[in-house]
Amino acid sequence: MGHLSKIAYLTGEYPRATDTFIQREVAALRAHGHEVMTYSIRETGIEHLVGDEQRQEAARTFYVLKHAKSLVRLVKSHLGWLMRRPGDYWRGLRLALETAPGGAKALAYQMFYFAEAGVLADEMRRQGVSHLHNHIAKSSCTVAMLASEISGIPFSFTLHGPDIFFAPNHWRLDKKIEKARFVACISHFCRSQAMSFSPMEDWRKLHIVHCGVEPERYAGDPAGGKKLLFVGRLAAVKGMPVLLDAMKRLPKDVTLTVIGDGPDRAALEEQAAPFRERVKFMGYQSQTEVAEALKAHDIFVLPSFAEGVPVVLMEAMAAARPVITTRIAGVPELVKDGVSGVLVPPGDMDALASAVSSVSQDIEMQKKMGVTGRAKVTAEYRAFDEAKWLSDLIESYQRSESSPALAVRPNEVMV
Repeated sequence: MGHLSKIAYLTGEYPRATDTFIQREVAALRAHGHEVMTYSIRETGIEHLVGDEQRQEAARTFYVLKHAKSLVRLVKSHLGWLMRRPGDYWRGLRLALETAPGGAKALAYQMFYFAEAGVLADEMRRQGVSHLHNHIAKSSCTVAMLASEISGIPFSFTLHGPDIFFAPNHWRLDKKIEKARFVACISHFCRSQAMSFSPMEDWRKLHIVHCGVEPERYAGDPAGGKKLLFVGRLAAVKGMPVLLDAMKRLPKDVTLTVIGDGPDRAALEEQAAPFRERVKFMGYQSQTEVAEALKAHDIFVLPSFAEGVPVVLMEAMAAARPVITTRIAGVPELVKDGVSGVLVPPGDMDALASAVSSVSQDIEMQKKMGVTGRAKVTAEYRAFDEAKWLSDLIESYQRSESSPALAVRPNEVMV
């Protein structure tokens, strides 16, 4: 294996219990021969450090805001860039001003991002980083774009959605796509949205790179019963109020376990109080505990209103569990209705209750859907393989930014 890029990985908050797929991607890139330095804007709350993997990653991560709060470090970083690359430094500042949303508060935030970018760029220089990759195209991606402009270190980012697509102008998605060396889109739906907000000449930089799982982690016995599992953030957008309403209509032998936490937990527990003997709230759990929970339950339910392509659906399918979820965004690219799961309209409690009722009563259907789902994830959403494709993109663009020599992955149409 030849020399591979030393990569900086940036997110707004790392590691998090809700973003274990990023940890898997980092680990897979390391396995493919890259040295990956992890960077995070904010320090992770203790509630997210739910396992040894998270604690180890937290210990080796550079926290940008923490260091930017040191006036000495902040001034030293920015003066260093001003002396080394004055032209790029002023271009970075101009880019920050040009991409600031309207209003004094938004401008102030943009200046904070520029301040953080100088510190991030300085640390990447110290570490000898040759490529910066960012996950989530909002504030941390703004910092990545500005750090790249200041330092000359190229950057790319993984575009997820859906929230970025609600405010693409505010977050200047067009400019981020323009400035990025390439963009990893998690689905065809995601790529199409990026195409909507960027000029045609930039479409060639938009590639499909799935978030992935480790199927072997979830191997177990086939499903067969009426134990439902939900894993996700406890916020209304995940559709939990609809699921709890549906539970009222389902037979008393149908139970629900809820893994996760969030702003609406108290309200959801109150909603479930009349039938609390059938609903158990478990809070955050480690990757290992989630894997064990999938093996211990029969059907996975995720009735979200807005998603990209939920990694937790991939995990459930890898565990050979039938999934019941909503027909939104990139989800139909993963789940084939009636084959590996059931897709229902978002917000439709009757359809959700009907789907759970049908699947929970048909053990053979559960087994067939589980087998089909696991095959799909194993073939197309394996973290190790997706990280290899991301690695190929980084290396190919390093060799030739304008015309990378890439083998097009299956089903990806290049423009």
